Formats: sequence, structure tokens, C-alpha cells
Amino acid sequence: MNGRRTRVVIVGAAGRDFHNFNVAYRGDPAFQVVAFTATQIPGIAGRRYPPSLAGTGYPEGIAIVPEAELDALCRQQAIDRVVFSYSDVPHATVMHLAARALAAGADFELLGPRRTMLASRRPVIAVSAVRTGCGKSQVSRHIAGLLRQAGRRAVVVRHPMPYGDLEAQRCQRFATMDDLATARCTNEEREEYEPHIANGTTVFAGVDYADVLAAAEREADIIVWDGGNNDFPFFRPDLHFCVIDALRPDQLDTHHPGETALRMADAVIINKIDAAAQGVADDMAAAVRRLNPGAIALRAASPVRLDEPGRVRGRRVVVVEDGPTITHGGMATGAGFAAARAAGAEPVDVRSVAAPALKPVFEQYPHIGPVLPAIGYDARQLEALAATIDAADAEAVISATPLDLRRLVTVGKPLVRARYDYADAGEPTLAAVLARFLAGRAGTGR
Repeated sequence: MNGRRTRVVIVGAAGRDFHNFNVAYRGDPAFQVVAFTATQIPGIAGRRYPPSLAGTGYPEGIAIVPEAELDALCRQQAIDRVVFSYSDVPHATVMHLAARALAAGADFELLGPRRTMLASRRPVIAVSAVRTGCGKSQVSRHIAGLLRQAGRRAVVVRHPMPYGDLEAQRCQRFATMDDLATARCTNEEREEYEPHIANGTTVFAGVDYADVLAAAEREADIIVWDGGNNDFPFFRPDLHFCVIDALRPDQLDTHHPGETALRMADAVIINKIDAAAQGVADDMAAAVRRLNPGAIALRAASPVRLDEPGRVRGRRVVVVEDGPTITHGGMATGAGFAAARAAGAEPVDVRSVAAPALKPVFEQYPHIGPVLPAIGYDARQLEALAATIDAADAEAVISATPLDLRRLVTVGKPLVRARYDYADAGEPTLAAVLARFLAGRAGTGR
């Protein structure tokens, strides 16, 4: 490059992209990160990665532009390297982006675990998955509960979701529901944080995960990494679980970086076998042995229960599902739809009455069935969510999002929550695997 700084674009979705910059490029005079691109999450382009986070060499911060502009950006800015840095996309999608970068004259790169994982002074138990919606959250909650029972001071560190003020979100700590309101968390953040807080577990998240890790280490003697989408962990795990979905048995090695997470895991949890066809779990166990012969295979169920099933039996209902599972997770329906059918309720299709702010969601994700994803990245979307529920020809609402929707919207229909938790469905149990791990570290300080 004749002494010229290598010019880089980081392709992302407000999470892994910022982490990769922080650990691989920030402060390195050999590189100039020209821009981040953004996709998946509405409203995250058009911002800037602030100078306070970008560091020396970026007095005006770094632009965040739509991914659609990647080709032109590479040509106009003489980009040398495009770094792919987001998750839960088909392998073919990654390579189509690579083709766009290569056609514009740039190299294309993926950063791996050795280059991006931070080392902790505390033991780290990580939970990842091959796809969004496999059940990472209930696994993480179950692990945190088992650690509390074992007398360990555990905290959860969540994969980033910095959709607001990046400087304010540099390092976040959530111990109460009021903390979520103060931070003006989106629905997607609340879906992940609220259940942990309700169980008495403090959650850390943010943008700069070196700062986040240091804060978590001050409060805990063990850290649970609660992954997002299907990404691999930001912290080097001492015990790594990867969750796979018995309702999607053909998606173990189809998406990036979920296949990576599966191949590197110490233990693989075959989840939702209670809802899968007979024989699926055995077939998936065989696939796990092929892809990761050294991993322990666990079997688990994800039973769904309604708080008050009598309130919806025989009634027409709007089913509100976990947002990411139904959108980029690719599921047509989720736990709420299953709970409605089991309770004798009739789900209604809300697409024809969706408020204008939600119509683009259904257009972007045409696979969505007769359910309503809990979209709420801003006040406008929350208002649209409530308006859609009120407009639906239904008598009640089943809410299967992990957050308490009543904290955020007021609707004119009775609302019944659907909840789902982890349940062992065979040997070895998750508790047994965890107990062996803890016993192996007794007296080691890690």
C-alpha cells in the first residue's frame, strides 16, 4: 500500500461490527475504518460511531450508512478491505456480499474467535445457537438459576443491542425494571433483559465490551455470556453451550456464524424436542456427532404455559410473538401460536389491519404467519403495535414475548402471557454438566 493506511468498511448490524472495530482496528495506525454499514434493524443507519468510542484518528467519529450503499462506497472511497460482522444470515448471503466487495476491488474478510474474543479473569459460561429463536434465553436463565443455587455470584452479559445513544450505551448495567425505563430500552432489549432481572440476575451489555467485561468482573465470580442471534461469544468461554432447534433440524450448518458456534461448542443442546416429530432428536444427535464429534449432546424441552388459559379458551386471539424469532429468525409462528392452539383459542391474522408503521415489517419478512412480532424499536412502532392489536377482530391477546407487554402499551383487550422455560428431556442433564464444570474449577480461582 506504499505507506497508505488500509481503508476498511465494516459490514454490520449494530453489535458485532462495533466489537470487531474496538478489538481489531481501534488505535491501530495501519488501518482507517471509513464506515460501518447497517442492516436488519430499522433506524440504525444514518448515525455515527462517536469519537469517544472510535478513539485516536477519528475526530469526527465514523459514519454508519445503509448496506445498500456498499458497492458505491467501496468504489468511491477506494476501500481495500470489507469486513463482514453480523450474524444469522445464510452462508450464500455472506458470499453474495463478498462478491459485491470483490467486484468493487476490495478484499473480503471474516474475523475469527482468536482475534475477537476477550479473556476474562472470571470463568465464562457461554450460550450460543445455530439460529435466532432456538432457545438461548431460557438456557441462559436456567444456568444462572443453577449457579445461584450453587452459591455462585453470577451475572449475565448480553450480546449487544445498541440501537440508541452509543455514548450513553458504552457500558450498561440493568438490575431493576426501572433501569430499563431509564435507558429507554427497545422491545428487543427488554425481551432479553426483563426475564433475567425478574429472576434476580443483573445484566450487563453495551458497546465497548472491554469496559462491559471489567464491570461484570467487579460484581461476579462467574459470568454467563447470553449470546445474540447465532453469533459466537465475545468472551473466551471456559464452557460453551450451543442450542439447536428440533423444529428446524435442517438448519444446523446453513447459517453464519451458527455453524461455527456448533462446531466449537463443548456441549450442544437439542431443544424443543417436546414439539418435534418422533425421531428428529436422534437424527439431530447424529448430525451433531458428525459436525462436532467431541461435544456432549443434551436433550431439552421448551414447554409453554399460559398464565390464565381459561381467559382465551374458545376465543379469537391476537398472538404476539418474540420479535427477532419471527423476523430475521425466519419462523412463521412461535410459542404463542402453539399455546393458543393448545388452549383451544383461534389465532387471527393481523396483516390486513397492520398499522402503517408495521406494514414494512410484513413486507420485509413475507414468511410471517398469522402472528404479530413484538416490534418496538421506537415510540412510533410501539404505538403501531397497540393500534394493530386494537384493530384486530379478536377478543383477547396472547403475548409470548418474554417482556411484559403491559408495561409498554395499553390495549383494549384482555392480555394473557405465554411463558416458556428450559426443561431437561434426557441424560445427561444440563445441571450435571454444569456441576462437573464447577467441580473441576474448585479452588483454582477460575
